[in-house]
Amino acid sequence: MPAVATLHLQQVHGIGVVKAVGRMVLDRRRLASATGLRFAKLLGTGDGATFTPRDADLYRWGMFAVWDSIEAVDRFDAEPRWAFADERARIDLQPLRWRGRWARRDPFAGCVGPETSCSEPDRVAPKDCATTTPIAALTRARVRPTQWLAFGRAVPPVANASNRADGRRFAIGIGEAPIGLQGTFSMWESAAALDAFAYATPAHREVIQRTRSDGWYAEELFARFAVMAI
Repeated sequence: MPAVATLHLQQVHGIGVVKAVGRMVLDRRRLASATGLRFAKLLGTGDGATFTPRDADLYRWGMFAVWDSIEAVDRFDAEPRWAFADERARIDLQPLRWRGRWARRDPFAGCVGPETSCSEPDRVAPKDCATTTPIAALTRARVRPTQWLAFGRAVPPVANASNRADGRRFAIGIGEAPIGLQGTFSMWESAAALDAFAYATPAHREVIQRTRSDGWYAEELFARFAVMAI
């Protein structure tokens, strides 16, 4: 069976901010021994408007993970580590297409369907999942220090276009650090809605071209998922 990916989000307030920071430190040790966990990153969140520290949302924290099974997720999620949170959400995802690395790893290794050739530019999960809706997309990049300024100038028009895009249900900025290690997670009504934004929006097309021509990223990952449950 393909692995399951999850995005966990926790909303806090007041003293909960301090507890959340502590939880992010303590959970690193807990993740190292979690049964069935293949890959995980603890994340801060933001609105993704500029990809600078001023985007940061100290009241919302997250984790992206890849697991052997949904049972492994349920066991981990049942522990009362975030009992102090005002709101919690978990999005269960099935990887469909992806390319790139995160922290020098392929988070979705082992999710490739038997009909897929390793020579294809995008690794593809079993094709019978490709039409599942809604669709989610994750982008993550390690921006080269010499490219921070150019990258920061290019982001706001894309963020504005995303906010107005037809078919977008939800979007959030995610990152392991306030500068240089950033990404986005978004959910869309359909693959067609996501494609229309990604490939037909002038601001986004320009960013795609410049990432290739200007070499903004030292590392990048792009992934597409079927949203299985929220």
